[in-house]
Amino acid sequence: MFVGNANALGQATGTAAGMAPYAHLAVYKVCTELGCFTSDMLAGLDNAIKDGVDVLSLSLGGYSLPFFDDGIAIGAFRAVEKGIFVSCAAGNEGPFNATVSNEAPWMLTVGASTIDREIRATVKLGNGVELIGQSAYQPSDFLPADLPLVYPGLHGGSRAAVCKSGSLKDIDVKGKVVVCDADADVGRVNQGRTVKSAGGAAMILANKEASGFTTMSDTHVLPAAHVSYSEGLKMKSYISSASAPTASIAFHGTLIGTFPAPAVASLSARGPSRADPNILKPDIVGPGVNILAAWPFLVGPSGNGAAAFNIISGTSMATPHLSGIAALLKSTHPGWSPAAIKLAIMTTADLTANDSEPIRDQNMDVADFYAVGSGHVNPSRAANPGLIYDIDAGDYIAYLCGLRYTDEQVSAVVSRAIKCSSIESVSGAELNYPSFTVFLNAENNYKLTVTRTVTNVGAPRSTYGVRVKSPTGVSVAVEPKRLSFSKANETARYSVTFSSSSGSRSSISDGAEKGLLTWVSSDKITRVDSPIMVSIV
Repeated sequence: MFVGNANALGQATGTAAGMAPYAHLAVYKVCTELGCFTSDMLAGLDNAIKDGVDVLSLSLGGYSLPFFDDGIAIGAFRAVEKGIFVSCAAGNEGPFNATVSNEAPWMLTVGASTIDREIRATVKLGNGVELIGQSAYQPSDFLPADLPLVYPGLHGGSRAAVCKSGSLKDIDVKGKVVVCDADADVGRVNQGRTVKSAGGAAMILANKEASGFTTMSDTHVLPAAHVSYSEGLKMKSYISSASAPTASIAFHGTLIGTFPAPAVASLSARGPSRADPNILKPDIVGPGVNILAAWPFLVGPSGNGAAAFNIISGTSMATPHLSGIAALLKSTHPGWSPAAIKLAIMTTADLTANDSEPIRDQNMDVADFYAVGSGHVNPSRAANPGLIYDIDAGDYIAYLCGLRYTDEQVSAVVSRAIKCSSIESVSGAELNYPSFTVFLNAENNYKLTVTRTVTNVGAPRSTYGVRVKSPTGVSVAVEPKRLSFSKANETARYSVTFSSSSGSRSSISDGAEKGLLTWVSSDKITRVDSPIMVSIV
């Protein structure tokens, strides 16, 4: 479906379309005002399976749980076993480590990235310093004139700092530009309502440190600009030092092609996975910040927006992008398994932004794989991955047994009786996943060898050579160094040995060091990437 002249308050105008605009949609309600209950989610998933859907998109999740206690993981296993692709949100608990949810390796876990579109609003302070911000509400009758600037958090306490409802009643903000610390729990648009009801003329939302440079183009109810943490520090320093601080806001509309993009959003949940640190999660990031989204009611200062669209951010926005891409891949390659589609998406992801530099995080530091997963989705490359990794239901069951779950716990996940004693189990490190999360320690003599199997889905006669960017302080040896194929769908197996000497271990910082293993076709056209994260424990 294509929707012409889609926009939010006149911004981000264009023709709206999903990733797979000709797909047929079936929608299952599993959440109510009371929350999302496991029984309802499982019922919805079971109904979708019975209806014969091809892709399941789940923009919901919770806390990390063992897979046998995770209703989404259980329902998703049933779906994947039936050949249904499952895409799930990584969660919005970032930017802190070990916050990712929906961690089961049989589902695609999706983080959120920014896009190269800004709806820009510029703040000019009385000292001449300009701060770049964003806002979807850009009234034409608001002139960029200097107004008194006030930060209620200086004297009004923590509630006033985030402009909670009722917190400004004893503070003189009438006719002024009011600075509020951006707070997702309060709600950025709700912060503006508080400022407006107290008589404020405009609002500047300043990020807290954790949010860094991630700013939102919300559909505010008054003139506003959302600025980064560093820009907010400049503004607060000016307010503290000036006897009569002032500011103005100028609106510049929708800008396309801004740099750098994508970047990992501050809200996007991070690995390592708590359910199993051996599986790198999230798997991928996709567009999830300032997304033009259909909305059930009109938005804006009077609820009279031009159309029923809003600007929304979160991993719940990124997930349907990936679900649509999976639908396109399934249409292009109907014989591929859900795992093959998922792993093709992962091995072909982009690791650089539109400025040709590595993808950054919310602080503009190079993002590690616990933030970016395998990278930012590249649909064109995913359609022609060259080599794919594949995993079937039996492999997942062997993996569950390798987690040392009891027979009852494994049976709960797969919905039938399983005896692990009759199965050759595999660890997370040994699962045929296209990423490597490795823990070296005294128990394994700081050396670990794992194997992977790839299937040729590119040119029937093809050869691939390996390139390795080793993590700091770690040696990575691949055998063989060349894979040759004589026909389509032929498989090849390779091993990777990770090791660290006592001398090199001292150069490894706390946490995990990252690297990259890449198979490159002999014609240099096809690249198959596998992220590496190595920890010394």
